[in-house]
Amino acid sequence: MIKFLELKKINARYQDEFKNQFDFFLDSGSYILGEQVSSFEKEYANYCGTKFCIGVSSGLDALQLVFEGYKSLGALKVGDEVLVPANTYIATVLAISNTGLKPVLVEPNKETYNIDPLEVLKKITPSTKAILGVHLYGQLYNVEALEKISRDYNLLLIEDAAQAHGATNSDGRKAGSVSNAAAFSFYPTKNLGALGDAGAITTNNEELANVIFKLRNYGRKSSYENDIKGFNCRIDELQAAFLRVKLKFLDSDNNKRKEIASTYLNSINSPSILLPTIEKKNAHVFHLFVVKSKKRDELKDFLFKNGIESFVHYPIPIHKQLAFKNWNAVSLHKTESIHNEVLSLPMNPMLNDVEVNKIVSVLSKFH
Repeated sequence: MIKFLELKKINARYQDEFKNQFDFFLDSGSYILGEQVSSFEKEYANYCGTKFCIGVSSGLDALQLVFEGYKSLGALKVGDEVLVPANTYIATVLAISNTGLKPVLVEPNKETYNIDPLEVLKKITPSTKAILGVHLYGQLYNVEALEKISRDYNLLLIEDAAQAHGATNSDGRKAGSVSNAAAFSFYPTKNLGALGDAGAITTNNEELANVIFKLRNYGRKSSYENDIKGFNCRIDELQAAFLRVKLKFLDSDNNKRKEIASTYLNSINSPSILLPTIEKKNAHVFHLFVVKSKKRDELKDFLFKNGIESFVHYPIPIHKQLAFKNWNAVSLHKTESIHNEVLSLPMNPMLNDVEVNKIVSVLSKFH
């Protein structure tokens, strides 16, 4: 069976260095916000091309701390509207609602599945104060279009970059540096994955960074001075050490993902399968390789019977979740079509040529 994802195989490459880092961590006696965290923050900020990186406990906490930071600075207040893709993982929307802001769902572009700038324009009201864009599946949203809209309407632009570590815009800017602030997840399945929960915020805004550094650690100015009401959302020292190891290999792993994606795009040939649309070279790092089929469930079963595991991201759209029951009667046709038809194929840097060729061959037999 070709597994959808084998994290043990991915991380086995770093086993010796992980053990060395653990020994160093254990001997250091510094277990919270120590040298590993500060070093990772500098290295990841440099990688993304930003002035600041703040390591936090998860991708959801990263997004929430961005909103809390802007609330502390007076740029946002409870009840303000934030435009957000309807087609995304629920954490994106939870970050808005959990911080007292109002999420406004925006339909996707039917080809890229990312938020549609034309639909964004239709949703702007006097209460709109921010756009939260998502680089879905690893492909950058339309950076130039959302930047123009945010400038024209004086809106904050925030990135959910949880699936796009290393994706690069045509002007050379990386995910994490194409907005006012960006949130990353380092959940183990990500292109840059920790061995537990972890996340980060990147920004060029020094005032925002300073507030978030405090917010993640109880709002502390010093050991027993608290300037603001904060949270306990610190990145773990050990996870920071592991991420420093893996960051050195992120670009080469992303290049392997792109090679596999190129083979899929050039070789899968079935009239029943719609391949993804790639807008710009290097703007997609293929956290997921997602196809569409009107016979999605049949395709999933067909693959499994032929020894290939696949996965659905995501089977139930946010507006149909019980957690957001106030939206359950809402119809979002583009979003619902995507959720009913998408299927994620195996995609990770450990897939070998034999496995990739088998996946292509089996998919091309599905009619």
